[in-house]
Amino acid sequence: MKRALVNEVFTNPVYLTACGFGAGLVPKAPGTVGTLVAIPIVVAISWLATSVQWVVLAAMFVLGCWVCQVVADSLGDNDPGVIVWDEIFGFCIAMILIPLSLATIVLGFVIFRTLDILKPWPISWVERKFSGGFGIMIDDVIAGLVCNVCLQVFIRINYL
Repeated sequence: MKRALVNEVFTNPVYLTACGFGAGLVPKAPGTVGTLVAIPIVVAISWLATSVQWVVLAAMFVLGCWVCQVVADSLGDNDPGVIVWDEIFGFCIAMILIPLSLATIVLGFVIFRTLDILKPWPISWVERKFSGGFGIMIDDVIAGLVCNVCLQVFIRINYL
């Protein structure tokens, strides 16, 4: 890891956010670590009124598109592995309106990471279709939505 990048992450709030507060700097599986960083954020958001949760998520999305674009442009890479804000946001989408428990968080984590890694259709199509900060974010949004639907089904059939 380049020392300049580490320094940038811990001195520049745009890099700090895009890189998941440093989670993106881990050498192995930064997206998985970024998703772990999302868990306390998900728990904190869950305490808010539903309307406020949606406002927070909208703000997180707009912020994410911007910081991901800035960092990707700065690094000269369309989707650098150090950017994990998309995983953080995607997991927040995966867990919105889900009653939180150890079971839902673990299952949500496993489903979300599986979708994000394997990128089945329509996630793979969306990833190819869009670029820039929006493109970095949107495939994880779709993975989060698919995960959320899976969790909602499990809850409805009383599996969780």
